[in-house]
Amino acid sequence: MVAAEDRAPGERPVALVTGGGTGLGLAISIALARDGYDLALASRSAEHLASGAAALAGLGARVRTFPTDVRAPDQVEHTVDEIGRTFGRLDVLVNNAAGNFVAPAERISPNGWRAVVGIVLDGTFFCSRSAFPWLRRAPHPSIVNIVASYAWMAGPGTAHSASAKAGVLALTRTLAVEWASYGIRVNAVAPGPIRTEGTDRQLWVSERVTESVRAGIPLGRFGTSEDVAEVVRFLVSPRAGYVTGEVVTVDGGQWLGKGVMPLLEEFRKSNTGVSE
Repeated sequence: MVAAEDRAPGERPVALVTGGGTGLGLAISIALARDGYDLALASRSAEHLASGAAALAGLGARVRTFPTDVRAPDQVEHTVDEIGRTFGRLDVLVNNAAGNFVAPAERISPNGWRAVVGIVLDGTFFCSRSAFPWLRRAPHPSIVNIVASYAWMAGPGTAHSASAKAGVLALTRTLAVEWASYGIRVNAVAPGPIRTEGTDRQLWVSERVTESVRAGIPLGRFGTSEDVAEVVRFLVSPRAGYVTGEVVTVDGGQWLGKGVMPLLEEFRKSNTGVSE
């Protein structure tokens, strides 16, 4: 990518990142800013938007913030219209806004269910639909949806989020086919266990839970927001120009677990090898 400072305003590509002011969304925004994108950040929280814009200062990107509840299609439509008026273009959409909490399925209230599915699934669709008229005019348009490996596995304690992410994965593949004729590539990234302020508060609620999760990761560590941002950065770039409808898992091998038959571990424990 050409550095942001080498491009005049209006010549730089523009990325809309929902939930782009904190955590994973901010890491993605920073990575794209460093690749020469101007940034539109959308969030329900004015505080998150302000802190995100401050963190992006000095990277050479124009940054604009848009208070938006992605569950409200009218708000989403207004935000995308404002982005178009402000920047004159939209090249990339990253659907990162999410909601989650841990609860047994029988204890998830209808309001809790609707809140999470509304943000994750409805919000992804509303943002994608509203962005479509702008994306189809862009030279290298791309959408990246943030999902999770439990979109195709199981997420005990997160039935609402797992169901919503599964819907987003199906939407990703459907839009990849529908919008391919417009040159719009649509992919997904499935982060595994990562440590952010938000995940520490909502998911990794104790040291026992944290260590139990870590033990199930073949690479032996939690991921970082930057690990995920680097994959998003690749997917929206021309280097991934022939990739669409794909989901890239960034989880240190967690969803693979120890494999079907952890025989190698037993061989190692007993110092027994397989004969040549």
